[in-house]
Amino acid sequence: MERFIAFIKSIVSIADSDLQLVLSRCSTKKVVKGKVILRKGQIANQYFFIASGGVRFFYELNDHENTTWITFKDEFFTEISSLHPQKPTRFNIEAIEDTELVVIEKKDMDFLYAHIPSWEEFGRKIWEAMSVRMIDQILNFQALSAEERYREFMNNPEYSQKVPIKQLAAVLGITPNALSRIRKNIR
Repeated sequence: MERFIAFIKSIVSIADSDLQLVLSRCSTKKVVKGKVILRKGQIANQYFFIASGGVRFFYELNDHENTTWITFKDEFFTEISSLHPQKPTRFNIEAIEDTELVVIEKKDMDFLYAHIPSWEEFGRKIWEAMSVRMIDQILNFQALSAEERYREFMNNPEYSQKVPIKQLAAVLGITPNALSRIRKNIR
């Protein structure tokens, strides 16, 4: 929880009593590499903070897994397109390495938003930052070459160290063979 507390305090100023209320609504969960956290067709009811490890979002199409999003420690995530409309998710969310999560149930998050103004500010800032990352990824697909997109991802060394080539290629929107050629040309 110490990592989570530091993360919260890096985003907002929060009174100790409010922080204790937030923490009372949290639990921790260890997920082994390869375990699915949320399966396609389920309805998302939790928010997660990655204390350590990483996860990927993927869907299956024509007997192939298509990884759409990968995120690592010190990130908040949920399957927002399932959580708020309470509709079945289109994605699977899987641990890509042994992962420790801080979990907040939707009902608890709603309670915290309603009762702690600094927590509502925290949530707004988290989701605004996530929106910016998603917009950047979309713009990168439209404006950058595959090699330039790869170089952008490599600014975070966890991608090259922890993400299999097939999954990284899917996130970049290219084939594993094309990614191998790009990596060879860069060396």
